[in-house]
Order: sequence, then C-alpha cells, then structure tokens
Amino acid sequence: MANTPQSKKRARQNETRFAVNKARRSRIRTFLRKVEEAIASGDKEAATAALRAAQPELMRGVTKGVFHKNTASRKVSRLAARVKAIA
Repeated sequence: MANTPQSKKRARQNETRFAVNKARRSRIRTFLRKVEEAIASGDKEAATAALRAAQPELMRGVTKGVFHKNTASRKVSRLAARVKAIA
C-alpha cells in the first residue's frame, strides 16, 4: 500500500481518473451499441443518425486519452462502411 503522502495522493488521483475514464468508455460503448442495433435492424436513416452521434463521442474519447486515435478511426471507418452497405 502507499506509504508516502505523495504516493497516497497519487493513489487517490488514480481512483478518480479510473472512475471518470470508465464512465467515458461506457458512454462511448452505448453510442456504438446504438449504431450496431440500427445496422442490425436494417434502418439506414437511423444507422446514419446514430453514427453521426457516435463519431464525435469517439473522437472526444481520443482527446481525453480513453482511446488511441487509430482505434477510434478504425471503429468509425468500419461502422461507416457497414452503414453504407445497408441496402
């Protein structure tokens, strides 16, 4: 366990960071799930709207350090391709 005052403070900060990042990750996954569900239902307009809402959330996750830039770009790219493929 942390012994020095500095390490105790770092442990507290880490807990706070972890909670914030966990909430952000969960929020982003919810947006991605909405896109997935719209794609599964075959509703192109709903899927497009859901993707448009999910894209800035994913990129916000990048700026906040929750996801790597390439990971977010890859997810957006693959989802966009799947939305486009809906007949």
